[in-house]
Amino acid sequence: MNTRRLVVLLLAAVAAGGAALLVRGLIGGGTTKAVARLQPAPIAIGNVLVAASNLQPGQPVLAGMVRWQQWPKGSVDPGFIQRSGAASADSMVDGKVALVPIMAGEPITDTKIVSSSSTGFMAATLQPGMRAASIPVSIASVAGGFIQPNNHVDVILTETSNDSSKHVTSRVVLSDVRVLAIDQTVTGKGPAPDAKTVTLELSASQVQTLARAQASGALSLALRSLSDHGAAQVAVQQGAMRSGDEADGGQVSIIRYGIVRNQPGSGGN
Repeated sequence: MNTRRLVVLLLAAVAAGGAALLVRGLIGGGTTKAVARLQPAPIAIGNVLVAASNLQPGQPVLAGMVRWQQWPKGSVDPGFIQRSGAASADSMVDGKVALVPIMAGEPITDTKIVSSSSTGFMAATLQPGMRAASIPVSIASVAGGFIQPNNHVDVILTETSNDSSKHVTSRVVLSDVRVLAIDQTVTGKGPAPDAKTVTLELSASQVQTLARAQASGALSLALRSLSDHGAAQVAVQQGAMRSGDEADGGQVSIIRYGIVRNQPGSGGN
């Protein structure tokens, strides 16, 4: 083999090798370049108090209505109630009442609940536009003690005529009103045997009706079913309850979802 042919073969081999390397680079061959990756920092987790079920304003927060929920510490609002040590969820709300609607799973804060012994508690639990008014009671006039705070009741007026026949009449003067407290108790423990007062949540016009009824005769309360709350209820207010106006035919207060509308009613008993 002469030298000229040998040089040609060597040049061909070099060219083939170069072509192979070029093709390999174009199709991504070769060793993958190592890339350093940083592991994300672990997320700090804490426990905050949340509602286990929906809570309504004025509702006592009882055992089982709250629970601890894991929550990223970076997202914990300063107002959230956080777990400290081995404290139970129930112990954090003992004697507390909801001030605002709280949805299930929603974090509970100190501004959403209040102690039943706190100053101004009653005013905080009243619905907008409503009033708190109290009437004297006996254990017999509160359904034998079965009426509890946050129940709904009818207020019944019983009158005895002053004539010789001593005719007795009874009628409902307020219907479907909420009991706020019995004496100083605002939780669902029921009245004590010596209960003396019941505080009701009333509109401004209902407060006037209640005042007239107290001056007219004896008052008693009738407990309503839980399923009745919010339905349209009718209470007949006789014209005799208006001082000096015995000819009035009375009026009907229709209470629907907490809104009171007065309209003329039929006269007579």
